[in-house]
Amino acid sequence: MSLQYVGLSEINGPLVFLDNVENASYEEMVEIKCGVGTTRLGRVVQLEGRKAAIQVFEGTNGISLKNTKTKFTGKPMELALSREMLGRTFNGSGQPIDGLGEIYAEKSADINGQPLNPVSRVYPRNYINTGISSIDALTTLIRGQKLPIFSGSGMPHNELAVQLVKQAKISEGDGKNFCIVFAAMGVKNDVADYFKRSFEEAGVMEKVVMFINLSNDPIIERTLTPRCALTAAEYLAYEQDMHVLVILTDITSYCEALREFSSSKGEIPGRKGYPGYLYSDLASLYERAGIVKGAGGSVTQIPILTMPNDDITHPIPDLTGYITEGQIVLDRNLNQMGVYPPVGVLPSLSRLMKDGIGEGFTRKDHSDVSNQLFAAYAKVQDARSLASVIGEDELSDVDKQYMSFGTLFEEHFLNQGFDDNRSIEETLDLGWDLLSVLPRAELDRVDNEVLEVYYDHERAVKRFGLKSGPIIKELASQGN
Repeated sequence: MSLQYVGLSEINGPLVFLDNVENASYEEMVEIKCGVGTTRLGRVVQLEGRKAAIQVFEGTNGISLKNTKTKFTGKPMELALSREMLGRTFNGSGQPIDGLGEIYAEKSADINGQPLNPVSRVYPRNYINTGISSIDALTTLIRGQKLPIFSGSGMPHNELAVQLVKQAKISEGDGKNFCIVFAAMGVKNDVADYFKRSFEEAGVMEKVVMFINLSNDPIIERTLTPRCALTAAEYLAYEQDMHVLVILTDITSYCEALREFSSSKGEIPGRKGYPGYLYSDLASLYERAGIVKGAGGSVTQIPILTMPNDDITHPIPDLTGYITEGQIVLDRNLNQMGVYPPVGVLPSLSRLMKDGIGEGFTRKDHSDVSNQLFAAYAKVQDARSLASVIGEDELSDVDKQYMSFGTLFEEHFLNQGFDDNRSIEETLDLGWDLLSVLPRAELDRVDNEVLEVYYDHERAVKRFGLKSGPIIKELASQGN
């Protein structure tokens, strides 16, 4: 028999406090009956002796200290799960908000997930094709990987998220065993409408499970949103044998909610006011990506976060970088130049890329073209730095060639537009054509045998319309 407590000892923002509580547990769900007859849900977020702090989902407006009745349910928050979730839209706490009624649940699961034995993890292999050259070629997304996108205020990360949902696919099968779980936290109404409308217009909604937490929703819902999304993803991956791509935006909004929540509990703050347990809290989300032995599916994560003041040393991107396997960094200068997507090539990396590309996965020459593009673009930055000091006219012929390559690389490879969906073959061929603009002697990261197959200066000149000018004449004089 469960006890019902009458009255509260304290109300502080979204929290209510209850004294003389017996047998309560952390993250236990609570039913709160207000004096006006309405019932709200809450969750135990702190226990000190016999005093419990409860965070109320719908907020504490209208709750009285005297006549409020509190009942502990004896179980954590659970999410109703079914394959019917595909194509549906939920709020941050997992309730349907698309007007299509409740789902017929096959099971319910704790939103915090189950502990995963590290021994049961399978090393991530194979890739997810995003259709975006800068990601597919240079920072390849591997199934079971967690690969965040570091963005900034005003950058097109929402557009990039939509494009990923529209274009992402796996190489084998007909795509029926691939789906996307999309979770938006702290977004405005117009942004939420943009996501919904874009997915519907693109005809991909039937493979998407969407969780939307608006900026005016309670902060507790914001802290639950990614956990609900990941619980749905784990169910689809490990029980329905689907390959699931989870996109979480914006992790910064989640962390700010966590900071507000921590302050309400009176906890001692850490760096920039964020709670001291921010690292472990983020890890509890990111580490739910992976592949489990014996399961037919996988969970891949792309968390998107905005860096305050574009500061990559800020606690959120800093801690995220420690936990995840690389990052995709959006560059503000490229964005101001009109390049979309503005992926900063040099600070971006995918640590698992080497094991999911090459023969049998993408193409045999993938590693070669990727390494050479990185090396060439790094020399472009050196040439541009030198030109800013001595002037472009004073550069050597080789540096001028790199300047030309850099311009073409940004214009044709990085800049591909919102609706341009490139296959991995198209991306790699484009990479070779760009490298063929440079003298063959400069391609020192590739074996001669590979160059014999893919290097074609004449084809590059024809493709990019480079028919005149001193740089091209210099290239032609050096031959192949």
